[in-house]
Amino acid sequence: MSDDDIDRRFNELAAQIDAGERKRMTRAARQAWAAQPRNRRRRRRRIAAAVTAVAVAAAGGVVAYRPDLLEGVATAFSGRLPGEMIAAEGPVPEETTPVDVEPVKVSPFEGSPAIDYPDGIKGLAMPPAKAVGGLSAKDVATALKRTGDLLKASNLDRRILFKAGHKPFSKLLHPQIREWFLKNLDRRKPGKDGFNTRYWLTSFAPRTAEPVTDVIKVRGRTKVSSFKSRGRTGARIEVNYLFVYAVQRPGQPYTAMRVVAHNRGRIEVYRENGELVLWIRDWNNGGTAGARCDVDDGFIHPAYEDSPEDREAAEATGAPVDPYDLEDDPEEEGCRLTTGT
Repeated sequence: MSDDDIDRRFNELAAQIDAGERKRMTRAARQAWAAQPRNRRRRRRRIAAAVTAVAVAAAGGVVAYRPDLLEGVATAFSGRLPGEMIAAEGPVPEETTPVDVEPVKVSPFEGSPAIDYPDGIKGLAMPPAKAVGGLSAKDVATALKRTGDLLKASNLDRRILFKAGHKPFSKLLHPQIREWFLKNLDRRKPGKDGFNTRYWLTSFAPRTAEPVTDVIKVRGRTKVSSFKSRGRTGARIEVNYLFVYAVQRPGQPYTAMRVVAHNRGRIEVYRENGELVLWIRDWNNGGTAGARCDVDDGFIHPAYEDSPEDREAAEATGAPVDPYDLEDDPEEEGCRLTTGT
């Protein structure tokens, strides 16, 4: 076989692997990794899962999933390999000079439902404001905006996510709730009248994680209805959102993984002494998939693939749950298996 024949055969094989095919094979590789069973914990505490998202380079994906495309080239070259190869001196011909190939960038959300979720605040879907529970449409619109601000602060603000902050969230609270929130923040042994309010925030434990990307995937909904309770009437706002984070150990990109936080919350909105009050009844009470179950300090401790064994996760029982299921709302706290993040 001549050099021209070999070149032609190689080009024919390479042409079969177009950009779409490379993307499909890369996605298949990531899905294979992401499908492994994991575990998860409820936040208030809730759900934690040890999941690693492994990035697959385009070339590696081709070799792993389409070796048949390379066999023809190997066969063609084997016919002209002598028993001993000696490199000839002199300049390298232009046609054989190595060409730098830019690797195909793979999203850390590839292989999961989050790949199709909106980015950041675009995923915070607020319904049209309508008069309800004796409140005007303007009051409801104001309440929905404040609710969106609370969601952004507790689940999207980097100061809270990675720097153990709280001010972007606490400053938005009603003064009475703020006082209670700060009193119980990072409290290891809460009294009977409270709990560790760090659980209202999605905060990674200091020095345990850094973002793989600036993108946070968000999906969910906000529901508005009327309420009447304790002599008050107004609007009840219920939030139900998934926030998907791609994180890694600081400076260790090979540890990249996804964490899924489920924020279920309930706010009562009413007027009192002429003031529009937003009173949080529940917040960030859905669960976190991707966090260790055996650390109960209010922070998320990612369960990396090479992390020490999680004692609670090892004892988790029951059928695996889908961390991307918005309807999942376990009644009890504890550690549960998931289908993977």
